[in-house]
Amino acid sequence: MIKPHIWLRAETKQDEQRTALTPNGAKQLIAAGFKVSIEQSQQNIFNDHDYRNVNCNIEAAGSWVDAPSDAIILGLKELPEDTFPLHHEHIYFAHAYKDQHGWQALLNRFKEGAGKLYDLEFLVDENNRRIAAFGYWAGFAGAALSVQAWVNQNQEISPPLADVGSYANKETLLADLNAGLSISTEKPRILVIGAKGRSGSGAADLAKALNLDVVEWDMAETQKGGPFIEINDMDILVNCVLVNKDLPPFITKEVLNTLTRKLAIIADVSCDPYGSYNPLPIYQQCTTFKQPCIEICAGNTPLNLIAIDHLPSLLPKESSEDYGQQLLTHLLTLTDKTQGVWPKALNLYQQKIDSI
Repeated sequence: MIKPHIWLRAETKQDEQRTALTPNGAKQLIAAGFKVSIEQSQQNIFNDHDYRNVNCNIEAAGSWVDAPSDAIILGLKELPEDTFPLHHEHIYFAHAYKDQHGWQALLNRFKEGAGKLYDLEFLVDENNRRIAAFGYWAGFAGAALSVQAWVNQNQEISPPLADVGSYANKETLLADLNAGLSISTEKPRILVIGAKGRSGSGAADLAKALNLDVVEWDMAETQKGGPFIEINDMDILVNCVLVNKDLPPFITKEVLNTLTRKLAIIADVSCDPYGSYNPLPIYQQCTTFKQPCIEICAGNTPLNLIAIDHLPSLLPKESSEDYGQQLLTHLLTLTDKTQGVWPKALNLYQQKIDSI
């Protein structure tokens, strides 16, 4: 049986250094008989030389539009905005199934070109759990930024974070954080809510890597329902709970408005300020790497909140390696798309196309 041709397109979203396929993943696909083409990229955390060394074909950035019709176009983030019909099979996060901006125009391009979309967000197992996720590194990065913000806030730096950039690797990030913590005689106490999930375990691991006191809450600890006044006794809150129903908020502005509050930094890794299920109804918009913090409380006991919705980009190497390896298991099954995660993803795509 002829193995598929995987074509990794260059990412075009600004500052996105992550990739869905690492050189090691490409090497494993080639060893299994796949043909792999990689577009040149100035953003990818891995360079062209890394891919060339494992015998990938190197193609010009953006040339996927003229790739052979049987090539499966693999990416991570959105396609560049355009209007031409899409006739390839695509695998990426399309953000088109929840009535997001431009979803109809995008799906119409697939419909006109008779292409297919296997959305990474909806590649799920038999329990409807995503087969690949960046959650661990989102939690790790969110906790890291919260520690850096706490350190800076203690040095009366305002805002406590600004214009954050990515790190070459985890070791460099930890070295920076340890250097900052060494300046202070005190160390922050961190509360992670949702500690047993992917994101929560990443956040807790960051705290442990820095030898910080971390309190881990999950369903048992939050079962009584909020608001939780005891959150004010922590220095940092990292929220990693994925909420899919209404429930009492974990914290409110009324609870925060007390002179005895120690809480100085909140990192909302779950980051859903626009939904009615938001357990932290104290802010209304996400933040960015350029402007990471929102001031929730000013004065002698300031409180800042971080709500970045692409936190794994802080550590593009580790997050790409982890996600890529999770996804690779399923890319290797593309020889028969009637099996595994592919039929369910294709059926969902067809439902969305039919709804236009």
